[in-house]
Amino acid sequence: MITKSSGLNQSEEYLSNICEKTFLSLWSYPNVFKEPGKELCDLLVVVGDSIILFSIKECAYPETSDKQLNWKRWFKRAVENSATQLWSAENFIKRKPQNVFLDSKCEKAFPIPINLNSNTQIHLVLVAFGASEFCKQSIGGKGSLLFSNEIKGLENHGKPFVIGDLDTSKTFVHVLDNYSLDVLLSNRDTIKDFESYLVKRKGALRGDSIISSPGEEELLAIYLSDLNEEGDHDFIFKVEDKKSNCIDIEEGRWKKFQNNPGRINQIRADEISYMWDGLINSFCRSLLKGDQYHLTTGGFVESELAMRMLALPSRFERRVLAASLHDFLLKRNKDLHSLRVISQGDYYYTFVLVPCPEDFDYAEYRSIRAAYLEAVCLVVKHDYLKAKFVIGIAMESSLKLSRHAEDLIVYNCDKWNEETKLRAQKLKKDFNILNNSRKIDSDHTEYPL
Repeated sequence: MITKSSGLNQSEEYLSNICEKTFLSLWSYPNVFKEPGKELCDLLVVVGDSIILFSIKECAYPETSDKQLNWKRWFKRAVENSATQLWSAENFIKRKPQNVFLDSKCEKAFPIPINLNSNTQIHLVLVAFGASEFCKQSIGGKGSLLFSNEIKGLENHGKPFVIGDLDTSKTFVHVLDNYSLDVLLSNRDTIKDFESYLVKRKGALRGDSIISSPGEEELLAIYLSDLNEEGDHDFIFKVEDKKSNCIDIEEGRWKKFQNNPGRINQIRADEISYMWDGLINSFCRSLLKGDQYHLTTGGFVESELAMRMLALPSRFERRVLAASLHDFLLKRNKDLHSLRVISQGDYYYTFVLVPCPEDFDYAEYRSIRAAYLEAVCLVVKHDYLKAKFVIGIAMESSLKLSRHAEDLIVYNCDKWNEETKLRAQKLKKDFNILNNSRKIDSDHTEYPL
């Protein structure tokens, strides 16, 4: 069993709850430590090569008659000190990635291996509470801090409620407040979506143009509205935003984006995608509690890798997967084996339903079902040679939910060789797997009309 902190104060509890929804329970860990009694950061997310360090501070905003002094004091406590902590935590992880612990006594090791390599990306997110109401009173809006990358260096942050690049010589720190954290994690609520936003945000704000924005939500509206040449969301600024080398983003982009019919339809269409989140969480809960029905010889580490394959898709990709799974379940026959394969790039997801005869020993049934799922995954690789991973999910085909449980297998196709090819061919023939398959075309767009 793995026991996690839920946050040591109200703001940390809030961060823990919202991050657990976004990054899910297996990959989000509040209050991790580097030495006995010395906290590394307020929350750590590790998903494969993606590492996100969070620092959150709730500091009362001073209310003296000197508005400039009030800002400087709050900025020092809430932003500068937190940024220093994040840079220190980043350096520690780079030096001692295996010395991260879940408890203050440093007796419980961080459960997910932190393997640094050339593909590792470390992101720093600073959440500063306390200034939003005063920001709203001073300049209006939602209370979101303004951003201008013309401001560079901690020592130059003298203009109240405006954040720039804290230190251009160090890893970029994404500074958020109450409102912007909620907006961002509500709209980029998968690890892929959130990390992609951070990467593109840093690229834009450390680019050649001077960018000013009246709030994080206005930046987000631009990002979500356009695609680059590779088909990914990106910051693509319109001609009217550009004045020489300056880009001034006007207030109101977010409201306009939210009222767009395509956006409204997207939110409705995405509702089914949270079925996929629920499936991931059901696996994660069992792993964290240590009560999995079957556990691979690789234990927690291999199981986390398998579940990570389920968590990597974006919200849109999860919508497609969940819609296919939901349709598959609606059409199931409780007395028949059935399976469906859906591809996303070189990842092939395989859904398998296996009937359990009445009065059949359930433990034996689960073993047979797991073995059949493994056979199906091998045949899928045989039939779709470009597959890099085959992710198999097996369920009981009965309509009753009294024994609702799933099996998960991830087959890494790097292991494919002549021996496994011959084995797959035999399994395909002996168990009639995918011999009478038919293709179902589906049409999904991110913003349905």
